[in-house]
Amino acid sequence: MASVWVGSRGTVKDFPGFSAGRDADAVRKAIKGLGTDEESLINILTQRSCAQRQLIAKEYEAACGKELKDDLKSDLSGNFEHLLVSLVLPPAVFDAKQLKKAMKGTGTTESILIEILASRTSKQMKEVGDAFYTVYGKSLGDDISSETSGDFRKALLFLANARRDESSKVDGHLAKKDAEILYNAGEKKWGTDEDKFIEVLCLRSFPQLRLTFDEYQKICNKGIEASIAGEISGHLEDLLLAIVKCARSTPAFFAERLHKAIKGAGTDEYTLTRIMVSRSGIDLLDIRAEYKNPSGESLHSALKSDTSGDYEAALLKLCGGDD
Repeated sequence: MASVWVGSRGTVKDFPGFSAGRDADAVRKAIKGLGTDEESLINILTQRSCAQRQLIAKEYEAACGKELKDDLKSDLSGNFEHLLVSLVLPPAVFDAKQLKKAMKGTGTTESILIEILASRTSKQMKEVGDAFYTVYGKSLGDDISSETSGDFRKALLFLANARRDESSKVDGHLAKKDAEILYNAGEKKWGTDEDKFIEVLCLRSFPQLRLTFDEYQKICNKGIEASIAGEISGHLEDLLLAIVKCARSTPAFFAERLHKAIKGAGTDEYTLTRIMVSRSGIDLLDIRAEYKNPSGESLHSALKSDTSGDYEAALLKLCGGDD
C-alpha cells in the first residue's frame, strides 16, 4: 500500500541496501557510547525514508527495550533534539502532536492549525485524526471545538473531518456555479455569507478550486484572494487565504512559510523543523525551487546562514542539494 506521506518530489528517498537491524545497532552505539556521536545519528536518520525510520525505531525498541524517541530526548537537547525526535515519529503522530501543542495551554497557536489543516490531503487528515485519538484518547474535532470558535471553528472542522473531495476530475459547470456562489456571498451583497466561502473552499478538490478561481476572476474582475481579504477578517481570513495558496501551489505555500520562519525577526525553528520534516519525503524539491524564486537565495544557503551546529548539519542533509 502506497503511503499517503510519500511524494515523488521528496529530497529523502528509500535508502538502497537498507537494513533496519544494522541501522538500529549503529544508532544505539551512537547514543550509548562515550559522548554522543551526532554525526552518525544525522547520517542515518536524515538519509532514510520515513518508512525506513519507523522500522529502525521498531528494531531499536526490540533490542533496547526503550523507545528511540525517549533515548534521543534524554541524550540530545534543543532544536537538534526536536528535529531528530520528529524524524522518528510516524508522520500522522507527528502532525497530531503539532496540532495538540498548538491548542495546549493559554491561547491557541492558530498559524500552526492553519498550516497543517490547509495543506494536508483528506487521506492524510484521516490518519492524523486516528493518531490523535490513539495518542490523546479524544477526537481532534473535540479539541478544535473547545479551543476555537465561530466560523473559524466551522472551517477547521470541515478540514479535520477530512471532507475535501480528492478526485482529480474537474467539472467546468460546477466551477462556474461555485464562482457565482462566492460572488453572490461576498462582493455582490451587503455583508458576507461566510458559510458559502467555507463550504466551497473546504470541500472542493484543489484542481476544482483552481478552475473555480479562474471563473471567479471572469465574473468579478478581481482575484479570489482580494475578495477574501476585503470581505473576511481574522483567523478565518488567514485560513481561507492559506487554502487558496495551497490549492494554487502547495510548494509555494510552504516556501513562503519557510521564508517567514527563517527571515522573520529571529528564526522560528519550530516551524522550520516542522516543514523540513513533514515535506522532506513529499515535495521538498518543489519547495526548494519555489523558495529560490522571489529572493534568488537558495533554501540551502538560507539554512546555512541562519542555523548552526548539529541542527544546521541535519537540516542541510534533509534539504538535499543547493539550487
